[in-house]
Amino acid sequence: MPRVGVIGAGPSGITAVKNLLEAGLSDVVAFEKNARVGGNWLFSPDGGHSSVFETTHIISSRTLSEYEDHPFPEGTPDYPGHRELLAYFEAYAHRFGVLPCVRFGTEVASAAPLPAGGFAVTLGDGTMERFDHLLVASGHHSDPRMPGYPGTFAGELLHAHDYKTSAPFRDKRVLVVGGGNSGCDIAVETARVSAFTAISMRRGYHFVPKFLFGLPSDVLHARVLFIPRPVRARLLRILLRLVNGSPARYGLEPPDHELLESHPVVNSELLYSIRHGRVHPRRDVVRFEGRTVRFADGRAEDYDVVIAATGYRITFPFFAPALVDFSSGPVPLYLRIFPQRLPGLYFIGLCQPLGCIWPLADLQSRLVASLITGRYALPPDIEARIAAENRATARDYMATPRHTLEVDYHAYRRRLLREIPRSAPASSAAATPRS
Repeated sequence: MPRVGVIGAGPSGITAVKNLLEAGLSDVVAFEKNARVGGNWLFSPDGGHSSVFETTHIISSRTLSEYEDHPFPEGTPDYPGHRELLAYFEAYAHRFGVLPCVRFGTEVASAAPLPAGGFAVTLGDGTMERFDHLLVASGHHSDPRMPGYPGTFAGELLHAHDYKTSAPFRDKRVLVVGGGNSGCDIAVETARVSAFTAISMRRGYHFVPKFLFGLPSDVLHARVLFIPRPVRARLLRILLRLVNGSPARYGLEPPDHELLESHPVVNSELLYSIRHGRVHPRRDVVRFEGRTVRFADGRAEDYDVVIAATGYRITFPFFAPALVDFSSGPVPLYLRIFPQRLPGLYFIGLCQPLGCIWPLADLQSRLVASLITGRYALPPDIEARIAAENRATARDYMATPRHTLEVDYHAYRRRLLREIPRSAPASSAAATPRS
């Protein structure tokens, strides 16, 4: 019986363990440095691994975020917060017997392939263990990417990763840098208590309300998937223009890309806050001069705090950079799972879908479990397929570090379902197409 290791017991790690057990693998060990499952959704006001803050809610609806064989409890809101999500993950881990396989409070210091096959995993206390297969489910939202503007900011400069609550920013002048979902949420939250909150965006974004025609916006989108992608993108862009009006009315730049080429901002409050004078849009930052921030349009303003919502690097500190380095350029993984030249190593949840990661991680894990148990084999032309996938990513999405991991939720899900062999252990809903 092969020995299988899993790094991380967040939403991707617990479904990896669950699927390995369902495939009949009994020697499974997961390493989790926290004291509970949940990973990034294990909120702590004192910081740490998690990037969620006090008021964080998911931006995909519960309908398209639940594991397919573990629905959310009755009464869960359409967009649950981190407390509901943590309870959901803990219930999942308990239901499927994941917890006995997890070693909590255990950090992986390093992992490396062995000459005879398999991997050596060295733990934080110095002990070493060997595994025939290793699944990496440690996430990609823990290594903050800080901006590198000229000059020095004399006030408080922090990354969104370290933002936990709006309380410390009461009566302060706050600048949020970055127009992604986290940046927009933080701008709205700080604006409730600050003396002044601005948000700096280097480009135009598409802003999608959380509800359209009474439905969660991703549920509505799922109902029009029969429309070809280019036509659908144009129709959705027209719909958003009708709902939101012109970006110029908000002092924002128009988007320079089509709606499905990048992550939209799923937020119903930012535009409202701008029009109510609570959040003030600003152009890109060009320089810091003490507490003064200079912007690309020539404006200069003083701030007490700058919060950089500028994303994360894709890093794995337990791997030597010569072995695994996805920090720049295309990610060389087949199906976003399988490296070309490292047999026995797999990545779970290392994708950035226009949707939710966890149901996709469930299917990825079923496929890996099928390979380990001999039910599935990788194609012989894996190098060519990886190259083709990366060409498609470059064609369909913006050329930014974040978008090297981008996938279309529905298309990628269908592809994983096609790859999972019929002999894979049955999962109650895994083969049922979503509406």
